[in-house]
Amino acid sequence: MVNGATYSSAGVDLDLYREGMARLPAHMRRTQCPRVVSPEGGFAALFQLDFKGLFTRGYEDPLLVSCTDGVGTKLKVAVAAGVHHTVGIDLVAMSVNDALCTGAEPLFFLDYVAMSHDDPVLLEEIVRGIADACVECACALVGGETAILPDMYHGGDYDLAGFCVGVVERKRLVDGRQIQPGDVAIGVASSGFHSNGYSLVRKAVFEMGGLKGGDTVSSLGGRTVNDLLLEPTRLYARPVKAVLGHYRVKQVVHGIAHITGGGLVENLARVVPDHAQVRLARGSWTVPGVFPWVQKLGGIAADEMERVFNMGIGMVLVVSSHFADSIQKQLADLGFENWRIGDVHAAGPADDRVVLG
Repeated sequence: MVNGATYSSAGVDLDLYREGMARLPAHMRRTQCPRVVSPEGGFAALFQLDFKGLFTRGYEDPLLVSCTDGVGTKLKVAVAAGVHHTVGIDLVAMSVNDALCTGAEPLFFLDYVAMSHDDPVLLEEIVRGIADACVECACALVGGETAILPDMYHGGDYDLAGFCVGVVERKRLVDGRQIQPGDVAIGVASSGFHSNGYSLVRKAVFEMGGLKGGDTVSSLGGRTVNDLLLEPTRLYARPVKAVLGHYRVKQVVHGIAHITGGGLVENLARVVPDHAQVRLARGSWTVPGVFPWVQKLGGIAADEMERVFNMGIGMVLVVSSHFADSIQKQLADLGFENWRIGDVHAAGPADDRVVLG
């Protein structure tokens, strides 16, 4: 047939696809460890189950931990700015940070990239960011999937999903049940909005504020709007693993919460048991300037800000009061600013799990 349809005429260029795939193995290899045993080019990844534990010589009763997440409409900012490396970091952070909340050691990561058309350079930029984050978290990038969907996405649009698998020793599981009155809530600083609330951020900055991505914001160090909005989600694997690994005999971290969409109250409440209440104190930590900046541009109410954004706290560790000072110092020594932001009190089943006062 002279004028027959081809895959290319339908929007998928197999030659460009193969070029994109050829760019990725080098990024994957720098994330991997001896436990990754799968050969390149297979249909699935293989990972050794004879765990040599991060916190013990070996896992006696290991539990697998799995998490999945995406980056959300922050991708709209990345597409408009033509910057794609940082959202790869975001993708890893959103799942790995969740896995850490169980006390787990992240083991390996997979990604899913859906694009409107084949673009090997774009794909490599995304995966480069993913690999950089995996190296920081000591989490192997073992595979992924790239889908070219010209009828689902248009122009430069794409979407990302990430999947993390980790492991935790059952007796060292951190699930919040150990939280008790007298414990202390330590808030660890975020890097900004992370990857949550970007539908509201974009509305406030671009629609209501009338700003463009290349505009500079003098009150925030002269950084551009794009730089401020594409600041990647902070990776907490290094400090959390350091703290958990330091206290191997006695479990002093009783609960961990990753502060994402829904803010401090909603996310921390997910790990607080019925017999306890965490009372957080406003003003006990430093709120980064990007939050009041967006609040002013959008005329956003204070309670809406707290309901949507992390407001400067990316992760909360609820710990035994006897070890709070040493944990805070350890976090600070690793370069992670932190504050004592609240305390745990006795509560009844009908009481709110978390109160921000």
